Amino acid sequence: MKIAYIATSSIPSTTANSIQVMKVCQALTLNGHEVVLLVPGRGELNWMELKAQYGLTDIFPIVRIPSRKLLKRFDFIFTALKAAQKQSADVIYTRMLWVAVIAQFRRMSVILELHDVPAGRFGKLLFARYLASESKKLTVLITQALGSVIEDQFGIQIPRSECIVAPDGVDLERYANLPNPSQARQKLGLNESVTAVYTGGFYKGRGLELLLELAKAFPKVQFLWVGGKPEDVTAWNAFINNLGISNTKLTGFIPNEELPLYQAAADILLMPFARSVSGSSGGNTADVCSPMKMFEYMAAGRAILTSDLPVLREVLNEQNAVFYAPEDLEELKAKFAQLVNDSDWREALSGQAKLDARHFSWQERMQKIISSI
Repeated sequence: MKIAYIATSSIPSTTANSIQVMKVCQALTLNGHEVVLLVPGRGELNWMELKAQYGLTDIFPIVRIPSRKLLKRFDFIFTALKAAQKQSADVIYTRMLWVAVIAQFRRMSVILELHDVPAGRFGKLLFARYLASESKKLTVLITQALGSVIEDQFGIQIPRSECIVAPDGVDLERYANLPNPSQARQKLGLNESVTAVYTGGFYKGRGLELLLELAKAFPKVQFLWVGGKPEDVTAWNAFINNLGISNTKLTGFIPNEELPLYQAAADILLMPFARSVSGSSGGNTADVCSPMKMFEYMAAGRAILTSDLPVLREVLNEQNAVFYAPEDLEELKAKFAQLVNDSDWREALSGQAKLDARHFSWQERMQKIISSI
């Protein structure tokens, strides 16, 4: 099948949006589809750099289309759709509601993947128009919770025959044969001690303040923060130094192809989400999110300690993760202490998480989605 993925992601960039789009395109390519990714921008791309940054194994065409911000990307949308038609694409894949609706006017088949409630002045109206179209379409929801929230807020029923719930995924092959925690720490030049690792953005609601409290309460544990924009890393490092905390290390952004080794260095992997969580695009995703790091953590085969956001229980449970009430520092400390002192419990959680991760490969995800349309 010929698939044109139209996205406004900046390529290359370090955002979760950008990474997710590239993972989807690679999985479609590995499944034997002919994929082209259409994004705003100019100039040639260095595929060796892209492979390292995004942890990719296969190459697929990326077409960059010049766009003027003053035109709110509409010039890009029309040009990208015209290019997709010229290439005789069988289906348009997108996370942009405007792309989906305009493609429908052009009688093109559409897969619309939603990660949040359609926003903006025309969000509700456009989504209703999209659903009402008789064109061939499939709505992909990253969580069941997202579908419920959209239906409640918009007073709209999403037809089940044209909808699939597909959480984010992980490249399982990149997490096969990882070294044990001690070996991974040795490869990374880290101290040999119990290690807790957080990977991801430093956005509001990610619980970084709680991690500092943990570091103060557990001075013999080594804490590793992997990710963050340079300016955020600089600011947090200054704050940590002013507090005199010596057991927390910030790596800055790590290319995706190296990320499994850093996660493997952990005895405990941390997801201290608050009740309100910002993403790379802003907004609050705490009720509807499907964090890519969750699937990476599972595939890494390490104990996961997470705040108990209801949406995370669509994937996690008491056998593959440990939960604490969001923003409850005392419960977080108590659960963390239990994990630090009970290696058998960590081992049981790790084994179950790795076993459960087998159901969430990017390739399997995309096969289900394409089969559904």
